[in-house]
Amino acid sequence: MKSNSIRKLAVLATIAAVAAFATGSAFAQIKERTLKFAFQNQTGHPQAQGAQKFADIVAAKSGGKITVKLFAGGSLGGDLQTVSALQGGTVEITVLNAGILSAQVKEFAAYDFPFLFNSGKEADAVTDGPFGQKLMARLEEKGLHGLGYWDLGFRNLTNSKRPIVKADDIAGLKIRVIQSPIYIDLFSALGANATPLPFPELYPALDQKAVDGQENPNTTILSSKFAEVQKYITQTRHIYNPQALLVSKKTWDGMSAEEKKIISDAAAEATVFQRQASRGAADSALDALRKAGMTVSELPPEEMAKLRAKVKPVIDKYSASVGEATVKELMAEIEKARK
Repeated sequence: MKSNSIRKLAVLATIAAVAAFATGSAFAQIKERTLKFAFQNQTGHPQAQGAQKFADIVAAKSGGKITVKLFAGGSLGGDLQTVSALQGGTVEITVLNAGILSAQVKEFAAYDFPFLFNSGKEADAVTDGPFGQKLMARLEEKGLHGLGYWDLGFRNLTNSKRPIVKADDIAGLKIRVIQSPIYIDLFSALGANATPLPFPELYPALDQKAVDGQENPNTTILSSKFAEVQKYITQTRHIYNPQALLVSKKTWDGMSAEEKKIISDAAAEATVFQRQASRGAADSALDALRKAGMTVSELPPEEMAKLRAKVKPVIDKYSASVGEATVKELMAEIEKARK
């Protein structure tokens, strides 16, 4: 009996040693490193929740050797500045509105076409499919590597001047827009004074009445405390924002195969989590904004039709610049998603 027990202990010890060696070998190809992950929204926002989930998964899969350090609230600069930092390798990871990447690859502007998607599910089918992946692949030559698409949701309009109950009520308002030409043209077509500003400058601009209003998803409006400086919110749902999750190509190219797999797998898992978190939060954000004192309005169907008519020239303009073939491919993917 004693001999059998000794043999069993020896076998268990051998198995443990092999497992430890295998684990050590797996982690041997992983360098100790810290990756800076910069994004615009505040801690607590679904964007930040997704970033934290990604960081946690990377830490677990790397045995603690890879640390993802989060920089929320635009603390490392606006989106355009962050993209440049990724290209230069001074910031490693970001997530941002995919349409902003039109400055790198013009076809990304198609994601910002007004009234393009009816739901997040449609957007997922397009961005996860051939169209979205082809655009991501185009970023490689621009010093960026795509990891996936997250959800920001449908954008809505707020202002401090008046309730928007008709399409013409937007005219004359000074509206902050993101630093993308299609947003400037969109709100100019609606009669507003479109004012591009980096996101970190938005709250003070609203507070100081440098701009009358802005447009963002309800979750961003809530987490950024815009209810403190904005009275009116209108559920225009004028643009749906897929978000591009990116890593610096300089960083990516310097990783081992094992490290790349950890980052890719973590991105895939975090994407599922982030989309669920974002869409769940969208359901409750509007109620919270109402409780915070905002006056909520919805445009009737005939006024929404007027909005669509006003922005059609903008869609036509960017369809030409993006390329008719690209737009045709995108619309075909959307139609497929709706079946």
